[in-house]
Amino acid sequence: MSVKFGVFVPQGWRLDLVEIDNPLAQYEAMTAVARRAEAAAFDSIWVYDHFHTVPTPEIETTFECWSITAGLARDTKTIKIGQMVTCNGYRNPALLAKIASTIDVMSAGRLLCGLGAGWYEHEWLAYGYGFPEIPERMRAFREAVEIIIKMWTEEKPTYAGKHYTINGPINEPKGIQTPHIPLWLGGGGEKVTLKLVAKYAQACNVGGGNPETVAQKLAILKEHCDTLGRDYNAITKSTNINVFMLEKGEDAE
Repeated sequence: MSVKFGVFVPQGWRLDLVEIDNPLAQYEAMTAVARRAEAAAFDSIWVYDHFHTVPTPEIETTFECWSITAGLARDTKTIKIGQMVTCNGYRNPALLAKIASTIDVMSAGRLLCGLGAGWYEHEWLAYGYGFPEIPERMRAFREAVEIIIKMWTEEKPTYAGKHYTINGPINEPKGIQTPHIPLWLGGGGEKVTLKLVAKYAQACNVGGGNPETVAQKLAILKEHCDTLGRDYNAITKSTNINVFMLEKGEDAE
């Protein structure tokens, strides 16, 4: 089993650009990190899909996820580019699939499409999306996954769900990668998310903060794979952690 490493680029969400005043300089700082990661042979770079900063919303820069995904597709040459993860509630899934298809071409087949149900309530409400209860968000998430796969694999797909309906949208080109762009689902929900991973996704990102929780979630994923007849080992599994970079001899405390 091989282990690959990716890195988040600074886009402002975690107040990681506040020491730079000029928006253009902030963007160039983000791009510089992406290029440094590429030169250092990291496998992938990642961006968040958020509009407001954490832990509290501040009047500070936060670059929009898919806009900078497109920019990074042209600012880099070899490294993969993904979102950890796209909030399903912020974009119609058919349009998202179209955006992803275009950027896969722009990146010459380096796109990873991350998707999750969404959680940052303040953002949802501020931007006018409302904030449905978890069961509704999960049902919409399931429908979105199914639509995105259809958009990437069918010529004129149709779908009639509670939250989304499509009637033969044309999506050309569908991207560079075959059979389609890798779909990377985020979250550890055992009944919905991990089952969707087993059925549709090429990869998943499971949080939890400790190896024991991740192992528990992956065991559930394997059960879903066994039930559905999916090869568990064909799915890429990931988690993300915070790493603090110190100068030589500097005390971590």
